[in-house]
Amino acid sequence: MKRFLSLTALLLLAVGSFAYDALVDGIYYNFSGSEATVTYFRKHSSLDYTGTVIIPETVTYNGTTYSITNIGDMAFAECTGLTSITIPSSVTSIDNNAFAYCWGLTSITIPESVTNIGRYAFSYCI
Repeated sequence: MKRFLSLTALLLLAVGSFAYDALVDGIYYNFSGSEATVTYFRKHSSLDYTGTVIIPETVTYNGTTYSITNIGDMAFAECTGLTSITIPSSVTSIDNNAFAYCWGLTSITIPESVTNIGRYAFSYCI
């Protein structure tokens, strides 16, 4: 029984790693302090980002405005219908696999404020 509970706890932690705090204007976010991270959330392909995505510099949720500073792990991974993305100057980091397998991505604007690009951030982009 103890082993079963440990495995259940690990599964909940793994699922929670892809949790999100809010969906605002079609983009999923996690919030921490005064900052927001664009995050990953997809249970099926109908929730994939498609076409052109313009990430704003700030997002307001429940009356609080957050500065968007990070594109999280796998935030746009496998969004094969994503064709263009604009990242604001508030973003300083693009995490691991953020755009992996975005085969349709033909245009991306990365500002000079980005000082960290994680491993495989653009892997398998054609």
